[in-house]
Amino acid sequence: MEPQTNSGSHIKYFGFTIIDTHWDDPTDSETKRNYADEVHDFSNLADILVVSPTDNLTQRVQAFNNLDMKTVLHLNELFFELVGTNSPSGADYNLRTDYEERWHQFVTINQAVLDKNRIGTFYAGEEPTWNGISFAELSTVTALIKSQFPEIPVMIIEAYPILNDLQVPETADWIGFDHYFIKDPNSNPTFRQEWQTLKSKLSDSSQKIMVIMDSHYISWAHGDFGNIELGEMDDVANSYYQLAKNDTTVIGILGYFWPNGFDVEGSIGARGMPENIKNEYERIGKEITRKK
Repeated sequence: MEPQTNSGSHIKYFGFTIIDTHWDDPTDSETKRNYADEVHDFSNLADILVVSPTDNLTQRVQAFNNLDMKTVLHLNELFFELVGTNSPSGADYNLRTDYEERWHQFVTINQAVLDKNRIGTFYAGEEPTWNGISFAELSTVTALIKSQFPEIPVMIIEAYPILNDLQVPETADWIGFDHYFIKDPNSNPTFRQEWQTLKSKLSDSSQKIMVIMDSHYISWAHGDFGNIELGEMDDVANSYYQLAKNDTTVIGILGYFWPNGFDVEGSIGARGMPENIKNEYERIGKEITRKK
């Protein structure tokens, strides 16, 4: 039986994605690629993109820490490389032959901030099964990370169409999936079935679920396909929140995504939502993070 609760006290993290990932919102008049100052009042988790093993992220991670936020480190580019199109997504990734060397170089450069007080989670691959990453490759990466940083969670987020094929390494800690353009995920039969499929894939009793909340808006996708009006995105957020509160397996909520223009031209991120919807994101975030 699925665990039930109403308090939500088991939810420890809230935040948004595309916070410090080199993305410049095309809808404003300034060049800005770090939005931590806009979300820290109601977030305690935000992401930084790792591009190269030589990236020195010390100051960026510490800046998050100074704002009382832990970092999600995207590690896909460290470990995997695009080799073709033979995958369900059309983008086939393989484990790099020099993955250990790249990882150790990155760790050496950034070791001053790679601790459980600053790093919320290592994100080990982008939708791995969907993008052709094998279970053996994924397991190799999660085991390598956990062997060196056993106290920092390792996270995997999968794409919903491939959930039946997902295999979760025991060395992963947080698991999630993304399925957008659904008005009421908490009660939608398709989403609920996917939720149960994800839970059936957990390979260790200590593993937790990270909810990926739809916090962006694309007119043709949300409106025409999902039958969701822009003004209803606060209801969408609350449905995800209710889903999270009703299951004690949930460890946190990450909204996809904060700045505008990401993924497709004209997309609206949480940053560009009507003020009442942004206020709802803030209310939910403060309730979870206990920030005043």
